[in-house]
Amino acid sequence: MTEPFEFEFFVRGLIAATMVGGLAGMMGVYIVLRRMSYIGHGLSHAIFGGAVVSFIMSINFYVGASIWGFLSAVLIQWTSRRRSISSDAAIGIITTASFALGIALISRTQTFTRSFEAALFGNILGVTGPDLLAIALVTGAVLIAVIIGYKYLLFATFDTEVAASYGVPVRWVDTAFALVLAGTVVVSMQVLGVTMIAAALVVPPIVARQFTGSFTRMMVLSPLIGASAGAIGIYLSWFIDVSSGASVVLVASGFFLVSIVYASARDRLLAARGRAGTV
Repeated sequence: MTEPFEFEFFVRGLIAATMVGGLAGMMGVYIVLRRMSYIGHGLSHAIFGGAVVSFIMSINFYVGASIWGFLSAVLIQWTSRRRSISSDAAIGIITTASFALGIALISRTQTFTRSFEAALFGNILGVTGPDLLAIALVTGAVLIAVIIGYKYLLFATFDTEVAASYGVPVRWVDTAFALVLAGTVVVSMQVLGVTMIAAALVVPPIVARQFTGSFTRMMVLSPLIGASAGAIGIYLSWFIDVSSGASVVLVASGFFLVSIVYASARDRLLAARGRAGTV
């Protein structure tokens, strides 16, 4: 059972997956409550295009992909403010175009050597020391940003129009949120892959919501669920020989099934107690 821990690459992958899971779980609370679940999926595809461009232009991956992701997120927000274009349509158009650009460049550029499969599905073998440092820095920065802007984020999440009327700089809050989300997706790509990031952002907060209706408790419980799914998923991926991203998401999906069973049993019990009380 302890065999995987004898390999340094596995330990790095385990630490990275735990941090990424917690980070995604924390950001996911805001994404779910803002009803923006699709943006995690879309932004990861957009950043894939930015990653390819960064490689071709010999720009640092984290710098190039983060800038590309941030600009994509801001462009989505700007486009979706137009009444004739819905937010999901803006996400679909912008992110798909960016992803298509990445695919087109790969097909045209023979010098592109990054593993396409690893980028799509995640690969713990590729997690390096600098990757761990980047994940730790982004996680720390996001935690500080959430603590400092807690009230603004909370207000802007639940009622944007009322928040603006009370003097909350909603557009600046949304811009900062876009930057933080872009950073989260960028550092998650190596562990989870492009196709699995959306689930890592959405599943933990939904599971947390089955157990509590309190926003504060969700902000604590969701990162714990995400970190647990990351650690367990990476550990299991060693034995079942599947991609790290898929394993993490399957574990998180197992948590979701458990939460649904729990919530259903709780609701039936409360309903039975209510009927007994009226007798």
